[in-house]
Amino acid sequence: MRTSQFPLNTVKETPADAEIASHQLMIRAGLIRKLAAGLYTWLPLGLRVLRKVEHITRAEMTKAGALEVLMPALQPAELWQETGRWQHYGAELARLKDRHDRDFCLGPTHEEIITDLARNELKSYKQLPITFYQIQTKFRDEIRPRFGVMRCREFIMKDAYSFHSDQASLQETYERMYQAYTNIFTFLGLNFRAVIADSGAIGGAVSHEFHVLADSGEDAIAFSTGSDYAANVESAKALVVAQTLAEPCEAFAKVATPHQKTIAELTEFLAVPAQKVLKTLAIMRSIEDTHGDISEQFYNVFLRGDHDLNEIKLTKLLGSFRFATETEIAQHHGCVAGFLGPVLDASLPVIFDLDTRYLTDFVCGANEEGFHFRGCNWLSDPKTMAFYQQAIADHAFHDIRNVVAGDLSPDGLGEITLARGIEVGHIFQLGTKYSEAMKAGIINETGKHQIMLMGCYGIGISRVVAAAIEQNHDARGIVWPTHLAPFQVALCPMNLHKSHRLQATVEQIYEQLNAAGIETLLDDRKVRAGFMFSDMELIGIPHCIILSDKGLDANVFEYKARTTKENIEVPLAELMCFIQAKLAD
Repeated sequence: MRTSQFPLNTVKETPADAEIASHQLMIRAGLIRKLAAGLYTWLPLGLRVLRKVEHITRAEMTKAGALEVLMPALQPAELWQETGRWQHYGAELARLKDRHDRDFCLGPTHEEIITDLARNELKSYKQLPITFYQIQTKFRDEIRPRFGVMRCREFIMKDAYSFHSDQASLQETYERMYQAYTNIFTFLGLNFRAVIADSGAIGGAVSHEFHVLADSGEDAIAFSTGSDYAANVESAKALVVAQTLAEPCEAFAKVATPHQKTIAELTEFLAVPAQKVLKTLAIMRSIEDTHGDISEQFYNVFLRGDHDLNEIKLTKLLGSFRFATETEIAQHHGCVAGFLGPVLDASLPVIFDLDTRYLTDFVCGANEEGFHFRGCNWLSDPKTMAFYQQAIADHAFHDIRNVVAGDLSPDGLGEITLARGIEVGHIFQLGTKYSEAMKAGIINETGKHQIMLMGCYGIGISRVVAAAIEQNHDARGIVWPTHLAPFQVALCPMNLHKSHRLQATVEQIYEQLNAAGIETLLDDRKVRAGFMFSDMELIGIPHCIILSDKGLDANVFEYKARTTKENIEVPLAELMCFIQAKLAD
């Protein structure tokens, strides 16, 4: 491709609203252009990269035995109502009405649509297992689109769905997809990890996320230093080291803490470590009765001061909840937030994190504004002991915190270390969540109707492009992994328009490279050498061939790799062999 036919839309200035490297570089390198908040047009250069991700993904899906389909982006509300997600999905679901006043949505995912297809097309166990996939535009009405195509309202996704007659078959396909995803991200040259994950709004019992490791990642990932264990922090199990209560060493006292409401303020003022503080969170749990009516119940939730609540874990334990208001806190505690502690009243339900069970000589709120207790111990007096023993009897101690660096790995091998990750893929074992709701079944071997089991497997195609840039860039621009680069080779002649001899040589080399199947961008613009090189570095082409009259006189060309700063001279006669060897590395 020639730049005269394939214009480079590079820009010098970084957009003011571009917060992270991938967003900045995708704009500057001319990969995308913003249309509106969370909406982007892919320019020719960016589309070349996007199509490469699609091509590699399609190849692995085919290898895994999946069949490609294409489903409508516009979805009727009736199908979402069958599964209950029309009411529960939330504001991210882009809803609209057609001219006949019928409800539709723009699909953020396609579980309902594929299940409807399956219940109409699959009749017998002999047709199973089967996996369908598509690569298609999705829509999510993000409340705050940001980070370019990383978190936008319209994006390209590969979503696959499998159907099975038994769990063994689902597990086999799940493992095949896990391997396919591993192959895709490995071939793309990404540093990634597969982690145990929460299924979220999609549902299902078993799921793994695939994360590209990058400092700008929105997700915290927990890794073991002694094994292959990895999990999203939301799903990582926190182990308890202490198993017995230590003997008390400090006298109980009520202390004035007039302005110390936060853990940081309290620990500094009292000169105690955060792990010696009992933190109290007040929440309102939503409870639905048999008639569908919703009521709320006040709960006290307790954690160590150095730990953070894992809202996913607590939601799995209690269901939907929200944090209590100041008015609700005052009603139940008689004081303001920042001074809350255990209320020794059996009528108030409580949830404790496991690590709080073995606290001794700890600090907690006195339920009186401006005061805390210190030297607290669970067995210090009969009333506190009864409260503690009742909590144990009620099974009120649970793992509800985020893991932290230094925790024991849940598999018992090594310690937990944390990193940031960008989620680019997610696979689920859905079970019968959708097929049962939509009555998608087949006739089994015994001649009876049986609900099918399902799996779901997604890759954020457009997000992969941004994630690759987050992981592969420098001060000069993008540093594409080999199989993602829009072009493999940049052919950069100096002052091409001034030399007929150089023009003839460049044309010959350009034809040879194309004939060898090497994706080549010939820069035939009338621009300065520095401007040309700057553009090639910005857009991240891995290999650069530099030709000049001076080089022709010496029968050499200059070669520069994107990852190096120095040029090397190579005999002109060896050009094709040299470049092919570089591409094979």
